[in-house]
Amino acid sequence: MSTHATRVVLSYPTNLSDWSRRQVDTDHYHAWLRRTHDAVEVGDVWKEFVDVGCCGSTYDVPLRVEAVEGGSTMGPDTEIEYTVRESCELGGGWEVQSAAGPAGE
Repeated sequence: MSTHATRVVLSYPTNLSDWSRRQVDTDHYHAWLRRTHDAVEVGDVWKEFVDVGCCGSTYDVPLRVEAVEGGSTMGPDTEIEYTVRESCELGGGWEVQSAAGPAGE
């Protein structure tokens, strides 16, 4: 039987917008991650949706597991922290909702 991790550090790309950074660091987003990911291992990359505001459009953000402490599965009390890594191809901000965004390509 595996034990729950006490802390997981995830990284997101440096070019993630401020709005999206706030979204991924909310209590309800952390709860979502805990429910949707059981096993957790350094190096895992999770493509997770992030909404971009009032119009309800979303885009996927690659979250990478950088550190795991205390166990190998996510649990209801697993603390989630973030760090920043190099930028990547990411259609962020309001452009996601326009013809110039990822859906318009």
